[in-house]
Amino acid sequence: MELITGQRFKQTRKYIRAVIIISAMAFLLLLLFLSSILIYAKILGPPPIAVPQSTIYYSDNNRVIGESSHGQKRYWEGLLGISPDLINATIAVEDRQFYSHHGFDLKRIAGAVVADIRAMSKVQGASTITQQYARSLFLENDKTWSRKLNEAFYTIRLELNYSKEEILEGYLNTIYYGHGAYGVEAASQYYFGKNAKDLSLAEASMLAGIPKGPTLYSPLENFDRAKKRQQIILASMTKMEFITNKQANKANSSPLLLKGKHLIVQTQMAPYFQDAVKQALKSQLQLDERTIELGGLRVYTTLNERQQQIAEKAFSTTIRADSTIQGALVAMNPETGAVQALVGGRDYQTSPFNRATQAVRQPGSTIKPLLYYAALENGYTPSTMLKSEKTTFKYNHDQTTYSPSNYNHQYANDEITLAQAIALSDNIFAVKTLFYLGLDSFIHTIHRFGITSDMKSVPSLALGTSGIKAIEMVNAYSILANGGKMVTPIFIKKVENAKGEVIFEQQDVAEQVLDPDRTFVMTQMLSGVFDEKLNGYTKVTGNSVRSKLTRPYAGKSGSTSTDSWMIGYTPQLVSGVWIGYDKENKLEKPAEKGYSKQIWADFMENSLSNQPVQEFKETNQVTGVYIDPKSGKLSTSDCPVARLTYFVSGTEPTEFCPSHSKDEEQLEESVPLEEKKSWYKRVLRFWE
Repeated sequence: MELITGQRFKQTRKYIRAVIIISAMAFLLLLLFLSSILIYAKILGPPPIAVPQSTIYYSDNNRVIGESSHGQKRYWEGLLGISPDLINATIAVEDRQFYSHHGFDLKRIAGAVVADIRAMSKVQGASTITQQYARSLFLENDKTWSRKLNEAFYTIRLELNYSKEEILEGYLNTIYYGHGAYGVEAASQYYFGKNAKDLSLAEASMLAGIPKGPTLYSPLENFDRAKKRQQIILASMTKMEFITNKQANKANSSPLLLKGKHLIVQTQMAPYFQDAVKQALKSQLQLDERTIELGGLRVYTTLNERQQQIAEKAFSTTIRADSTIQGALVAMNPETGAVQALVGGRDYQTSPFNRATQAVRQPGSTIKPLLYYAALENGYTPSTMLKSEKTTFKYNHDQTTYSPSNYNHQYANDEITLAQAIALSDNIFAVKTLFYLGLDSFIHTIHRFGITSDMKSVPSLALGTSGIKAIEMVNAYSILANGGKMVTPIFIKKVENAKGEVIFEQQDVAEQVLDPDRTFVMTQMLSGVFDEKLNGYTKVTGNSVRSKLTRPYAGKSGSTSTDSWMIGYTPQLVSGVWIGYDKENKLEKPAEKGYSKQIWADFMENSLSNQPVQEFKETNQVTGVYIDPKSGKLSTSDCPVARLTYFVSGTEPTEFCPSHSKDEEQLEESVPLEEKKSWYKRVLRFWE
């Protein structure tokens, strides 16, 4: 018996030793396996945690005018931008051991397993905040083993590569709160109409309960169920000593004012303008489409909301709703190039084609100020005389002829001044000037004004037959309005990324590209478009809107058979309006040809109604004298009309109106304006 007992004892020891060895090997293998997973996870590095976020567009006074969300409302906020009560409520209900575990709460997992076994079904979850974050970032919500293993692996990667604060911030900005709201900022605005940092304890504890079941616990869907969950959260916060019993009771009894609306953007303002902003993000910042649409950018634009509304109203009140005619408007700050209002068509929903920035149309006579600026550089003055009469021009070595005509075939059949030719929009004067300058010289000048559209080298170029975009034409006039400094159309002031970092900020740089004295002379001549003193064989082209204007303006209208334009400016604002049909049908009705001037006048007057009246300030090297508009010479007291006209100093006329003699009284009449204003200079001159 003793022998048998000893053999059994030896056999038992053998089994125990085997079990120990196998267990040790299994433990080592498990340890090696876990170590391999950790090493592999570390080698892979941090998983990408970028999620789609709404890009927000702001006007020039930092009001929201639009956003791109594609069905997911999400606005990223750092932990400092989230109510501490909401952070604590989330930890209390979702993961009490968040700061102490490494992605998995083993005690909680064990408790959940026991509860599930007792109930013979899944009744309790054990997912930590990190696990939920991993699931929302990378996985579907199916219940397969492969999904659970992937979730565990992503959880490890998150814990190894990100801090607890980064994980918590990502979770709060990623989790779904129902009704299309992703993240706490969108949810807080939707449910309570306020930012996440401004939530009260009552609101925070209600919001923290929603992610467990966005449909089940939405206070808008089932308030009673949501209220019970809020009470559980408040009790949990009290147990963790985040709040006191008194605070919990007060929050539980506090009434909740629910909104149920996404408040960031309820209506998209200026859709054509926003399209232009997106194009600028691509071309200036080299951003791709996905980053622009879902990158969580904060784009601060140049849009003036008041001017935009005035522009849209000007179109709707001027043109009948059932008309198929189209139009565009661009308004800019001439000092900076900032585009303050833009209309690209009459109905964005019907046609998103942006006629302000994309359509290439014939500018007609609005091109003439560029032509005449070049003429001023080549010896012309406002008193330069050319004959206005039916003319056939020969060019291309006399092989080709060109016979332009004036509007309604009206001509002076006599010499007229440059100042009057601009005001009456005389085509013969323009083409004669072009032949004097040369086509290449004029095309060069057009490019100096920032216009990049291709120009056809033909005589009709003087009459605006080569297509140009509306925004290019308005920008060219901005250069005249600001005294000859080059500006380019600007839509964006600043761009921030999802982290709030400034990735672009516009710098104001204006290079002097035109002579300031000649630029002022050109502006002063363009003011003659609205001055009846320059009426001649026909009325000045701005006559139809002259009565509407209450301040000094410079401008020019233009028309072809298919296009109608009006572009003009003050020192504070420049705007241009184009009217026409998309298929380039002819403008047959007289009213259609007048739309551009009416819309322009309404827009400018209403836009500037809250700003002081500003005169165009003369430059140092210009001289103002009173001129007889018909002869272009110094006026006398006997001249029926005398108009103050500016010249580059030294080029002003010295002869008087030919039908009058020069006497002392006439000499006084012709004294330059600045000398009349500065009488003391004349007195001091006696002592020199």
